[in-house]
Amino acid sequence: MIRIPLLAATVAISVLGVVPAAAHAQSAAAATKPAVPYLTIEELRRKYADAQSRYAVIGGLKIHYKDEGPRNAPVLFMVHGSESSLRTWDRIALALKGRYRIIRYDIPGYGLSDGATDAAAKTMQPTDIPVELLTRLGVKKLTFVGVSSGGTMGMYLAARRPDLVERLILSNTPSDPVDTSHLVMPKSFTDATERAKQTGFRDQTFWNEFLSYFAGDATRISAQTRKEYYDFYRRIPEKNLIALVARIGDGKQATVEMAKVRKPTFLIWGAADHLLPESAANAIARYLKNAQISRVMMPDVGHYPPLEVPERFAQFIAAYVEAGTPNLPAETTAP
Repeated sequence: MIRIPLLAATVAISVLGVVPAAAHAQSAAAATKPAVPYLTIEELRRKYADAQSRYAVIGGLKIHYKDEGPRNAPVLFMVHGSESSLRTWDRIALALKGRYRIIRYDIPGYGLSDGATDAAAKTMQPTDIPVELLTRLGVKKLTFVGVSSGGTMGMYLAARRPDLVERLILSNTPSDPVDTSHLVMPKSFTDATERAKQTGFRDQTFWNEFLSYFAGDATRISAQTRKEYYDFYRRIPEKNLIALVARIGDGKQATVEMAKVRKPTFLIWGAADHLLPESAANAIARYLKNAQISRVMMPDVGHYPPLEVPERFAQFIAAYVEAGTPNLPAETTAP
């Protein structure tokens, strides 16, 4: 194992949606190299859109989403992290859509959604997209389920719309600016990262190393998931990739927002996460000081529990929503 703080920081920070300026420069440089096998958003939509795919234009952006399950069932609203797409939830949705209405979307710049325009990056907040989408779909109450920075979105949404969010289910979500100095990556991963740095392009080997490193058990990450990650990151580089990703930033405003959350919160945590281990779950519980916290720690699982153990994750969701949620706090009117 080799410790390379700079390379580790570049990769790990990107996981949580905070891409260094150098990465933008690399993307811009890469866009001028015709040999790189990029895919346009139209090509990706032709390849990956399916019968459940829907689109809504919000803030001038074409947003890809899925809305499955009985219309009158309790709503589970699922949001992926950065470096991901709504396909994060495929197997969980399959397990639960018989008795829940499951809504999920691709954050702008990811999956099959448009990237943020300069105007959207300047005028929109990350929670604007889900608020508008859910309003159009007629959703009044929901359980929010998020992983990584998708969980950050949930905390901000619960703070903004306590009338909408009944409970939170968060998985491996940051609550502090992320410290990457402790990361130790195998040489195969540092080699793949260095190659990506030099070429401006992350090839299939890079994504294999990435997904294996951030998993508790690399054999759980399917070949199909690995191929999807490669394909979605062959997308022509977006200028404002992380503009509408919910982020902790310097932590100051995030701390204020987390203190506003008063809803029951369930932490489903992969404790084998190199980036956000059990101490990060303890930290988020401290910051959500006005919420009712429950938690389960999975010592064999890494940063992406919905990808690694979807069946187990689905069972935890159902158990919490149906039997384990503490008493809901009194109704709060939206500001």
